[in-house]
Amino acid sequence: MFRSPVFAAAALGLIACLTLPAQAADCGRVTIADMNWSSATFIAHVDRFILEHGYGCDAQLVVGDTMPTGTSMIEKGEPDIAPELWTNGISAALDRGITEKRLRVVSASLVDGGEEGFWVPQYLVDATPELATIAGVKKHAALFRNPEDPATSLFMGCPAGWTCQITAGHLFRALKLAEAGFVLGDPGSGAGLAGSLAKAYERKQPWFGYYWAPTLLLGRYDMVKVEFGSGIDTAHFVDCITQPDCADPRPTMYPPSPVQTVVAAGLAERAPDVIEYLSKRGFTNGFMNGFLAWMDDNQADGAVAMAHFLNGNAALWTRWVSDDAAAKIRAALAKR
Repeated sequence: MFRSPVFAAAALGLIACLTLPAQAADCGRVTIADMNWSSATFIAHVDRFILEHGYGCDAQLVVGDTMPTGTSMIEKGEPDIAPELWTNGISAALDRGITEKRLRVVSASLVDGGEEGFWVPQYLVDATPELATIAGVKKHAALFRNPEDPATSLFMGCPAGWTCQITAGHLFRALKLAEAGFVLGDPGSGAGLAGSLAKAYERKQPWFGYYWAPTLLLGRYDMVKVEFGSGIDTAHFVDCITQPDCADPRPTMYPPSPVQTVVAAGLAERAPDVIEYLSKRGFTNGFMNGFLAWMDDNQADGAVAMAHFLNGNAALWTRWVSDDAAAKIRAALAKR
């Protein structure tokens, strides 16, 4: 049927008026997992500000940890975004969530990946080269006396709720550290774990425990990753070491860790612009190590770090967003 150009233009205008508000509302409420370590809380705050001011989302931070967040996203579809998920430890559950179309991996939040392991300070290895190996650590267990029980030696493990609490615990058993006189220490929190390493290093005391990179401390302190002599058994790591009920753990070095941004399927369906932004957003380990050092030097929390980053790194973050979103984000920053 014939329509005049005037009628067609009017119709298109009416459609635009009806469609644009609906599109803006599609983003709606977006929940973002705020993990309790520095790089993750920084990225979460960056995502929140960009989504709120650049894309009109009702973006909210919710408390998160690797295992609880991954499980909740698969079972409940909440939160919508896990900005920095270390996926080695939950790969089986993540694969299931992707297969069932509940989850989507949209980017590498740390584009170089992460590194995990058991570490000792370089100065210990300089004095006793055997300490670069797990056999040497066990042989010299007496160096790592437990301050709460000097009759034992201390391996500093991971806080509750972190995936590494499971992996480090299983590897503690697999490496037979208890038989060498070690006990598995609980730092209580990420800050407790960092504090134990920093305190020992500054005093040039022995320290043996789990840590990961990129982090401020492994950028600031010269540490040696202890060699297990086992190689990497990725299948066993995924199928057993990462599983809470691993009955027969065997030694394996940690595989390189994909550090990814994972979203609930519902967000991917309703907010493609948000997914496009997240697919482009990522940080190198070199950048992150330096930025984490700045956060520590300035005692900056996630919100302060976010503002410092957005104000000082426009050349980076504007590559992640549309021109329209960039203009809105700049305007919001100017009002702070």
